[in-house]
Amino acid sequence: MSKGKRYTEEFKVEAVKQVTERGHSVYDVADRLGISVKSLYDWRAKYGQDNKTNQSSDEQLRIAKLEAELKRVKEERDILKKAAKYFAGESE
Repeated sequence: MSKGKRYTEEFKVEAVKQVTERGHSVYDVADRLGISVKSLYDWRAKYGQDNKTNQSSDEQLRIAKLEAELKRVKEERDILKKAAKYFAGESE
């Protein structure tokens, strides 16, 4: 038993952009693309405002990873500085 047409994520996001960014009405976009108005409203709820939140959380995740990497690199640098001082003092 088929549940109807399946659309790609990209298709859904582009359909939502026509409404949210380009200012077209939901009814016009749904009619033009041959999809139901309910589907477009559902997609808008999923990909519209939440899409910006997801990007923000993705950016926050990336920042957290970069901060962790920076911390690790600083610790490695500090260890190398101490080792350089130790060996420089020992050779004199």
